[in-house]
Amino acid sequence: MDVVAQELPLMCLMLLQLCREPGVGAQAGQDFSLQQPQDKVTVEAGEMLTLSCTTSGIAGPGPVMWLKGWGIGNKTVYDLNKQDPSSRVTRAVNRSDTDFTIRIRDVQPEDMGTYYCVKFVKGNTGDDEVFQHGRGTEVFVQAKPSPPLVSGPEQRARPGQSVPFTCTTGGFFPEEIGVKWFKNENPMAAQPPQITEWRMKTYNMSSRALVILQKDDVLSQLICEVRHSTLPAPRRGSYQLSRVLRVPPSIEVRAEPSPTEVNKTVTFTCLVKEFYPANVSLSWLENGIEIKVENVSRPSELPRHLFELRSQVEVQATEEKNGSMITCMVVHDAQAPANNSAFLWISNPAQGALSNGSQMAKGDNLLSSRLLLWLGILLEKGLLGGLLFFLFKRMKRRASELLLYPAPPQSPAPGAASQGLATASSDM
Repeated sequence: MDVVAQELPLMCLMLLQLCREPGVGAQAGQDFSLQQPQDKVTVEAGEMLTLSCTTSGIAGPGPVMWLKGWGIGNKTVYDLNKQDPSSRVTRAVNRSDTDFTIRIRDVQPEDMGTYYCVKFVKGNTGDDEVFQHGRGTEVFVQAKPSPPLVSGPEQRARPGQSVPFTCTTGGFFPEEIGVKWFKNENPMAAQPPQITEWRMKTYNMSSRALVILQKDDVLSQLICEVRHSTLPAPRRGSYQLSRVLRVPPSIEVRAEPSPTEVNKTVTFTCLVKEFYPANVSLSWLENGIEIKVENVSRPSELPRHLFELRSQVEVQATEEKNGSMITCMVVHDAQAPANNSAFLWISNPAQGALSNGSQMAKGDNLLSSRLLLWLGILLEKGLLGGLLFFLFKRMKRRASELLLYPAPPQSPAPGAASQGLATASSDM
């Protein structure tokens, strides 16, 4: 009993020591502290993000790591035992046992989330177990919208046509964005912008506006203005309306002089007026057959920044070309050809200036008319002369008969009178 009594205090002391050892470790764990002071951090895309984490006190062996997210689906951002030289994540203070602040360069919107600084210790199974972690730092990445891009139709349009234009920008966060349209600094109406999610936490924007083109829009520009919380000033994209404008030309053809004398030179002038753009081709046709022109004219710019073209061709006014059609054919900006025409006219005779052929023809006609007139007069006079000659001969014969057979002075007997009358009748 005495031996047992003597050994009992020693056993209690040993048990007390064994029970005290875990208490020492627990006390050491209770002395450990992890500080993650940042609740929220906002950073611009492309910049560097700094996440602070420091520790104090003593804890069991095990690493300090950074995790993005908590629970299922979390992602390890930094592990001291698995460093990658090409990683965007590095420690702010290398080889420190108390400062575990990290830096993430070239932050992008997909880096947004909540980050946790975590202290791990070795568990009974030898695996790392969570010992203590920070409250978490919520990271917001603001992304500036890309420069606005204004696009128009692929084909040109005429004045008076309504043409759609589109303004696009993308890669921005947060989602809220404002868009305004201007034509030469004058506000204009537009449809509400369409905003779509592009990648994680980034958005794209598309806005559409209709413009009725005018003839004087050669120097006009369309402006799309974008406002976003990440921009210190609005960003603008522009579009020159001259890129889509087509002003068809008007065509006028003149002939000088007209009409003209035979064998003279007539100058035909083609005026191609107020067109845009300047690319145009011109050709001359005579009765549908092309005329070769040596001097090719080039367009000249007008004060309104439209263009005009003047071309001339000379044609010899020969008799066989009288009434010929001279055509100016214009092809503007690869469109369907347009044309206008004038005629070559030769004037009537004036003081012997007519063509010899015309003089001969008209002289022959005049000679024929006069000849017929004289023939008619001669025929008339011949008939009249013949009649007079016949009457004259008749009267002369009658006179001769009276001289040869004069009548008796006394009245003839009734029978003789009848016989005389019968003789006269037979003479007739």
